[in-house]
Amino acid sequence: MHRYVLTVLLLSVLLAPIGKAQPTDLAPERFSFDPDLTYAEQVPVPSEVLGYELGTQFTLYADVTEYLRAVAAASDRVSLDTYGQTYEGRELVYLVLTSAQNQQRLDELKRNSRRLSEPSTLSAGERNRLLQNQPVTVSYSYNIHGNEPSSTEAAMRVAYRLAAAQDETTRRILDETVFVMYPTVNPDGRDRYVYWARSMQRSQVATDPNDIVHDEPFPQGRTNHYWFDLNRDWVWNVHPEMEGLTGVYQEFMPQVHADYHEQGYEDNYFTMPGTTPRNPLLPSRYVAWADTFGRANIEAFDQNQVSYFTREAFDFFYPSYGSSYPSVMGGIGMLTEQAGIGAGRAVENEDGYVLTLRQRVFDHYTTSLATLEAAVRNRRELLEYDLQAHSQETNTVETAAYVFPDDQGSGYLYDVVDMLRHHGIDVQRATEPLQLDNALNYRTGERSDRRVERGAYVVPTDQSRHLFANTLLRRQVSFQDSVMYDMSTWSAPLAHNVETYATRSEPEAETEPVGEDPSPRSGVLNPDARYAFVVDWQQRHAPKALSHLWEAGYRVRTAHEAFSTGSRSFGAGSLIVLRGRNPDKTGVAGDMQRIAQEAGVEIVGLDSGRMAEGPDLGSADNPPVQQPDLGLLVDQPFSTYTSGQLWYLFDQETNLPITRVRASTLQESTTSASRYARYGKANLQDFDVLVLPGGYRLGTVFDSTQVDALRDWVESGGTLVGTEQSARFLTENGSGLTDVSAVTDTTESRIGPYTPYAARGDSSGLGNIPGAALDGHVDTTHPLAFGVGERVYSLKYGVSGLEPSSDLQTAAHYAQDPDDLLVSGYASQKNLEQLAGKSFAGTVEMGEGRVVFLVDNTQYRMFWRGPSRMMQNAVMLVPALVE
Repeated sequence: MHRYVLTVLLLSVLLAPIGKAQPTDLAPERFSFDPDLTYAEQVPVPSEVLGYELGTQFTLYADVTEYLRAVAAASDRVSLDTYGQTYEGRELVYLVLTSAQNQQRLDELKRNSRRLSEPSTLSAGERNRLLQNQPVTVSYSYNIHGNEPSSTEAAMRVAYRLAAAQDETTRRILDETVFVMYPTVNPDGRDRYVYWARSMQRSQVATDPNDIVHDEPFPQGRTNHYWFDLNRDWVWNVHPEMEGLTGVYQEFMPQVHADYHEQGYEDNYFTMPGTTPRNPLLPSRYVAWADTFGRANIEAFDQNQVSYFTREAFDFFYPSYGSSYPSVMGGIGMLTEQAGIGAGRAVENEDGYVLTLRQRVFDHYTTSLATLEAAVRNRRELLEYDLQAHSQETNTVETAAYVFPDDQGSGYLYDVVDMLRHHGIDVQRATEPLQLDNALNYRTGERSDRRVERGAYVVPTDQSRHLFANTLLRRQVSFQDSVMYDMSTWSAPLAHNVETYATRSEPEAETEPVGEDPSPRSGVLNPDARYAFVVDWQQRHAPKALSHLWEAGYRVRTAHEAFSTGSRSFGAGSLIVLRGRNPDKTGVAGDMQRIAQEAGVEIVGLDSGRMAEGPDLGSADNPPVQQPDLGLLVDQPFSTYTSGQLWYLFDQETNLPITRVRASTLQESTTSASRYARYGKANLQDFDVLVLPGGYRLGTVFDSTQVDALRDWVESGGTLVGTEQSARFLTENGSGLTDVSAVTDTTESRIGPYTPYAARGDSSGLGNIPGAALDGHVDTTHPLAFGVGERVYSLKYGVSGLEPSSDLQTAAHYAQDPDDLLVSGYASQKNLEQLAGKSFAGTVEMGEGRVVFLVDNTQYRMFWRGPSRMMQNAVMLVPALVE
């Protein structure tokens, strides 16, 4: 018996997986970085500065920049510069790596690269000289998602190789390229991840996927400080990281750009060319070039037995990725995706293979060099592609000009103009009225002749950057299929809800170049007014002005309807500061001047409260509006992205204090009567307004008892705002909190009983709405819609909506005719028929309080701005005006 037991024990040891019994090798020899090359001794190896081998530890951003500065100081092939700071104060750096001779004439080479993007300004001789002598400009963006950290580690090794290696391949790369490296696009997110990952490490490396090191907590490191995905912000430049980077990009105008990422650790490496849909406006040779670089990468992988795929995933349709922005800028934009999110320093895959951080670094290092080598081999042809992409021969759009009547800063037109100018688009301004022939009206989709007043902004397409202009300004872009990685529309005029016309012939009127970014009028008219000061709520930054008035301690009222002095009109929602109601305030004129400048608004002083039309300023119809204690639920099960957008909207743009409440802490204290029931727990009674972002499985936050507590809170005077999926949760179909009915999805699935297995993904996509612009009709008398306008383009994901009823005070609904509903993007006819006429914004009274429904995201990525005033109204005006 003892012999049998011993035999079993020995067999169990012998047959146990070897990997389980051996410590993990974090730096396997297989993934060495060109050890056979000769390197200049004066350039430090990463381990000499960091204190560990690359791939054995995650590197903090401060240590990354310390190393790169050391390399730049030691090599005349490297220059380092900065392009801004993150919200958390981290300096954003980039490197230029090229030969010492090229470094000495870098300004000239930058200028020449930009000249390639202006082919109409070049003579035949200049063109030939550039093609003969100009190095190809290549740039890489590493680590734009903070918890995809391996590319920054790879960037350090790439910098070392180019700064120190003495081989012929490296020399040729340096001679024939100007290589711009952004080593860490998202330092805030990276450090959030690295600090956490380091704090969770064990002395024995945790390869088990169940270990906590592979389960990153909220809000994770993917996003920036405000929880935004920076890889959706290349065009819009909402954040300093991307505004600064694209500013440098415009200086260099590279012919090739690669964006470095990671994906789930069970995947293999992705490299180009990717899949459909693709931007149909791109030059016909783009896909072939993407494949050329992809094949260069896989040739290197074949030599090293690295697994990969190339055509099964990842489209580049949305133009604001790091892989698509360069393409609409006339270059070859590309994506790489290394397996690794959540992998820690090592993780065991489902097939038993152990993926190490070292391999992830090696793989990105390998493609970084392979892409540079391919660019060198194809230098002249890439410069020719650049010239062609910026010439009118590749302009396939019939539109000759886009025309935007000046909104005087009341809407978001100036945001569009700023964005276009930042990216080098020629914007003109009409110095006389324009007569537009057969112009397409973006609001109606119909063509007609139209007169537009002087001051209108004009974007002609007869310019070198027509590809970018047409991609961003067209009302509708065609696409090959409806199954896409991101969204099906991004039209800037629709996103910003601005009046727009497209003409097939350039307007015959005098125009002048727009030389600086336009800004709304600001200041105080009649600063010594004896009766009141008024801020028209139609102004772009009026909500910020209200926040500043509250912060300064002023008692403010808001107009329930429009009014006029006879010479000047003010819209509903306009802010009224009665001097008689603020008797303790001294230096009022100075305060108004300061607030007007800080907020970017015009404040009008009035000597009398008697109005020619509408209620007088002191009317009871103009109730006081008080600063709310505002709470925002965050963490599971709410969307990190939507939470971040709401946080940004109020914190950065509106300057209104907002308390971010972890959902689980409110969950346990909804029934508590004490303001501070327990340390670290929030109570409903702490807030006047509570916003619920979009999310899933919301029943995990509020059970029936807690829903009753929410109802009691609302009936006692609270304002509850639900957006996206949370709006549905507040209906009778969700939590039962209200009697409002959500739209029932009656569209038939495209998946039939005999749909082939391989076609089920595409069939499912056909039945969904993947981010389309729908025509919204607005009740401008509803406080939720003050300042929005009579029509708004609502960005639609999915098929949610509200059934109109007498109980629901609808503020906005979708167009009632299904044929008029879709403005841009993709939606099936059945989906349009289901949504036509349904409500997407409204309020319900409950006792002393109210529930606000905002079915669609009103501030998506902070570039879909048209409906965003509704969210600001919900928090700032609705508590005072909806009774």
